[in-house]
Amino acid sequence: MEKIKMVTPLVEMDGDEMTRIIWKMIKDILLLPYIDLKTEYYDLGLKHRNETNDKVTFDSAAATKKYGVAVKCATITPNADRMTEYNLKEMWKSPNGTIRAILDGTVFRTPIIVKGITPFIPTWTKPITIARHAYGDVYKNTEMRVPKGSKCELVCTDKDGNETRELIHEFSESAGIIQGLHNLDKSIGSFARSCFNFALDTKQDIWFASKDTISKKYDHRFKDIFNEIFESEYKDRFAESGIEYFYTLIDDAVARVIRSEGGYIWACKNYDGDVMSDMVATAYGSLAMMTSVLVSPDGVYEYEAAHGTVQRHYYKHLKGEKTSTNSVATLFAWTGALRKRGELDNTPDLIAFADKLEKATIKTIEDGVMTGDLALLSTLPNKRKVDTEEFLIEIGERLKAML
Repeated sequence: MEKIKMVTPLVEMDGDEMTRIIWKMIKDILLLPYIDLKTEYYDLGLKHRNETNDKVTFDSAAATKKYGVAVKCATITPNADRMTEYNLKEMWKSPNGTIRAILDGTVFRTPIIVKGITPFIPTWTKPITIARHAYGDVYKNTEMRVPKGSKCELVCTDKDGNETRELIHEFSESAGIIQGLHNLDKSIGSFARSCFNFALDTKQDIWFASKDTISKKYDHRFKDIFNEIFESEYKDRFAESGIEYFYTLIDDAVARVIRSEGGYIWACKNYDGDVMSDMVATAYGSLAMMTSVLVSPDGVYEYEAAHGTVQRHYYKHLKGEKTSTNSVATLFAWTGALRKRGELDNTPDLIAFADKLEKATIKTIEDGVMTGDLALLSTLPNKRKVDTEEFLIEIGERLKAML
């Protein structure tokens, strides 16, 4: 068949360790034979980030803003051990965090559902997408240990030098701890617009939940901004699409989620989203079966896998040992980016290819051919565990039959 043409390039962000190996396999086995692939390539592997003083990360984010769609491989966020292992100049920040900040984006994570892997909540027959606000709260906190006898206050000094003070606590009976959190109206507004746009894009209901009954100013501000933006910018568009937005307390949201069948977006503040996305991923079966897309309020999309670089398998690979690494989330990052590129460029062949590649992947698993992690979870009677490359080759055989 003639290769599918692309109009506009994707931004391609390569990564680290086993996912970098899988990245090349996916391109060689499943993409390059069928697509005249146009990408603007950035190597976000830790070695190259170190060589460029992390400039490559900032360049890749700028390119994503320019082209509108990116696909990213998993990358290492270094700790002290990695500093030594890679002889780093400094402990470079998370590329994901840098890119999120530049794009002002919200992370949406959705489980991939396949026959034979039953969620721990049996009523969950449709995916639940977690939308996590990726700014502020405990992730940009200031905290202190407080000696006994101290008095702690919140102090705000306005631009004219006037002070407002609120007592936090008098530590007269015991030493303790304090923590200062912040957020920005602008960031919360971007979060709300990204959520509402994604709901319209995917035609799903969306919930937002916080604890405004206890946090009457901080959490209530989130609630108010979401409501103001929805009423002024999105209410009519939601009505036309037949989808719903509503706010509820986080306690009620958890109860609703457990009783539900899925099929909606659950928007959460930063910490809630961090916890709930892992809970949802585990309850559906595997973090390796979870898509992740960063969406900016102005419609820029960056697709990636929800998991890390699979370090343990990479060390086995370096020794020449066979691995059975699940590539589904990385593969779906590619299909998500290709589909979005096709939608924006009005290239239906590219959209159809992405759809068929996802169907071929799911069919492979439902035919009983899968990597080791899924073999442990699947209830299918006749399972065949295959290695990393064999799994992709099996998907390729089914893809050929669909094209």
